[in-house]
Amino acid sequence: MIGRLGMLALGSILGGALLCGSAAGESKARIVRLSEVQGSVQMDRDTGDGFEKAFLNMPVIEGSRLKTGDDGRVEVEFEDGSALRIVPKSEVNFTHLALGDDGRKLSTVQLTEGTLYVNVRGQKGDTFTVNFGSESITLSEPAHFRLDLTNEEATLAVFKGRLDVSGQSGPVEVSEKHSATFDVHSDRYEVAKNYEEDPYDDWDKRQSEYHDRYATAHNDVSSPYAYGFSDLNYYGSYFAVPGYGMVWQPYFLDASWNPYMDGGWVWYPGYGYMWVSAYPWGWMPYRYGNWNFLPGYGWVWQPGYWNTWYAVPRVVNPPARTVIPQPPVRTRTTVMIGRGLAVNPVAGPPRRITITPGSAGLGVPRGSVRNLDRFAHEVNKSERPVEVKTEPSALIAPAPRATDVYTGKTTNQPSSGSSVGSPPARGTETPRATPAPAPRMSSPPPARMPSPAPPARSSKPH
Repeated sequence: MIGRLGMLALGSILGGALLCGSAAGESKARIVRLSEVQGSVQMDRDTGDGFEKAFLNMPVIEGSRLKTGDDGRVEVEFEDGSALRIVPKSEVNFTHLALGDDGRKLSTVQLTEGTLYVNVRGQKGDTFTVNFGSESITLSEPAHFRLDLTNEEATLAVFKGRLDVSGQSGPVEVSEKHSATFDVHSDRYEVAKNYEEDPYDDWDKRQSEYHDRYATAHNDVSSPYAYGFSDLNYYGSYFAVPGYGMVWQPYFLDASWNPYMDGGWVWYPGYGYMWVSAYPWGWMPYRYGNWNFLPGYGWVWQPGYWNTWYAVPRVVNPPARTVIPQPPVRTRTTVMIGRGLAVNPVAGPPRRITITPGSAGLGVPRGSVRNLDRFAHEVNKSERPVEVKTEPSALIAPAPRATDVYTGKTTNQPSSGSSVGSPPARGTETPRATPAPAPRMSSPPPARMPSPAPPARSSKPH
């Protein structure tokens, strides 16, 4: 259980978030996620220290800036599943991340140089604004487009939707599959009925396919948020436990694993230290709900507490001698734990990778391995590493067919959801509707303990 010192630190951190409201009936407590980081990527967290190395799962707050090097690529995922993707030699500023009194999410980003891909889901009432040069695009409907900015001109290519551009060029409408070029130094512009392809279009398309394929793969948990669910569906499974309800667990665990083995503490002005997980699925389970150690199952994440955003994750019933990291005191430097924080290679995964027990998916790039659940079954059964073939770099592994997780065999029958308290019918379950066999415990787990009262709340960051 989190110690008193940790709870006091948490209250102090989240208390700072409560003070971040603005006078115009908006809260600045919205926080979004670095959902993919490849190569050289830096973030300025508005700490006064300028740009520093960025890592997977780092929170992005209002005032943050992202910059990519010659080989850097990064994706930012918003609460509704909207995404920004930034390619090499680019910089984007997050000038406004606010929540109105009526619940509307108001987002504004500024492209200052380079190339930005924007894929907005367009939730009702929300507004998403992209500024570039002396022009601005305000979105309230779904749209997917690419924006390139140089010292001389800006080029807009619309893949999906219709865009209205305003600014020094006046109102300009750009339709789907059309493009527009704007002179940065004047009000001149030109609209074309097609667009030129870019070498990074394929990378953007693959990331979109990953989210489209896995975000809706299973509906085991109801949540007001979409960010992070693609990774939960790819890297683990949901299952029902009597007395606890629906829980989630990552693949490839062993008896020595705990959720805080690998990651780090990163300091943010107005919030203090936030825990950042190294695991590719490590967003949602560390921001909402709680981690619980269950007899016979090991560590699981219990979804919930959707109106409370945790800078320091909640932990329930940890085994004896389990060390739960606490936020550092009297420092603002990034502190690494275990294997530290993660950045994915630019070249993508090798043709074959080895997955070990206890890795919890660390080192497996998202969407790179078919039937990850089957390999999890194999590793849990043998307790040995397994070597697997990865998908070609241009492809995303398809969502798996229904699988009997007890035999590891696939079937063409559809998924039917999990059952509570009894083994599922063979051949009727998807691999993520029921758990892979639980890792063997090296010692008997402790008895169930009551959950502590929830800690101090933030101001409902979304």
